Amino acid sequence: MAHFVIVGAGECGARAAFALREKGFEGDITLIGTEPLAPYERPPLSKGGSGEAPEPKFVATLERYREQSIDIRLGTTVSAIDPVTKTISLAGGQTLGYDKLLLTTGASARSFPGVDSASHRIRMLRTHADAVALHAALHPGQHIAIIGGGFIGLELAATARMRGADVTVIEGLPRVLKRGVPEAIAEAIAERHRQEGAQIRCGQSIEAIAEEAEKAVVRLANGEMISADLLLVGIGALPNVALAAEAGLAIDNGIAVNERLETSIADIYAAGDCCSFPLALYSGRRIRLESWRNAQEQANLAAANMLGEGAEISAVPWFWSDQYDLTLQIAGLADEAVTHVRRDLDDGAFILFHLGIDGRLLAASGIGRGNAIARDIRLAEMLIAARAHPDHNALAASTVKLKSLLAA
Repeated sequence: MAHFVIVGAGECGARAAFALREKGFEGDITLIGTEPLAPYERPPLSKGGSGEAPEPKFVATLERYREQSIDIRLGTTVSAIDPVTKTISLAGGQTLGYDKLLLTTGASARSFPGVDSASHRIRMLRTHADAVALHAALHPGQHIAIIGGGFIGLELAATARMRGADVTVIEGLPRVLKRGVPEAIAEAIAERHRQEGAQIRCGQSIEAIAEEAEKAVVRLANGEMISADLLLVGIGALPNVALAAEAGLAIDNGIAVNERLETSIADIYAAGDCCSFPLALYSGRRIRLESWRNAQEQANLAAANMLGEGAEISAVPWFWSDQYDLTLQIAGLADEAVTHVRRDLDDGAFILFHLGIDGRLLAASGIGRGNAIARDIRLAEMLIAARAHPDHNALAASTVKLKSLLAA
């Protein structure tokens, strides 16, 4: 009987295991993860201002894995992959054979150069254990400094302010959310943080970070010192590729896969945050996505292709972030757009449509309270997938339903 092994017990790996069963695979499935907890969703770790201690949002109960005959091994490290013998070695010395192998090893928080992130005054966020450790420090009377004005940094800033802590965000670039978010939307987010009392310091280079007298101290290049009870480092993530690289798999901003999530070595696949892939919708451009939806979609695609379906990546990239009462959503990739059309909605919400030189809709970015933009972003996503060339005036007019443009 065939044995499929999945290395990486996060959202993507867990959903791939269940997808294999849903698609009728009756062989053995082994799911291996380094964390002691069952697979859980990571987005909730940085969101929400509740005073309650964070609880993991599990993908499924351990009983569900047993019901599906999925051998889940937690707190277990894979030390090596041998593609020749088609075996993996575990840190305890055990060896497992595989017929097909899926790598869903995810990504790790990027550390600040030269800084001991193991300090109780200097923290990063990637795991549920990290979130629990941070939770104890986010309360009134505490000053939290955050390095990084990207999604993670700003979500943590919102959480800290909602918990009553004072917050200073330090960003080296000229504005927050510089990578992938239009300036108008980034400014709306920054202004909302200012309204809540958070300090946003952009264009600030950091010269040194130290822990002094029960404080974390950041020295800026201009000589200014920022002292905080806790320093959070949120400067992005790096794909976990060491295991794959040592096994001889091609690496290109992650484990390099093709449009079917196949790596450079037969019978080994990769999916989720750890892999980069070509996207036909954008002329085969190779990208890597750290996205909750991408993890789910690629889990299903990997399972299908491990069973020989030969399906190709076709999904439109999609991202979202919740900060205070605002929700930001982005569908598609906007960096090659040359025209930007704005559609204003009720209560200050708006959407920016990003079009290429030929008029094709490449992306849509929106911001608003609650679900104000959700429906229009979803319809824009469908227009992007259809490679539509919508009329600019129709995009700008809120009286024109996007559904009618899709029908056309």
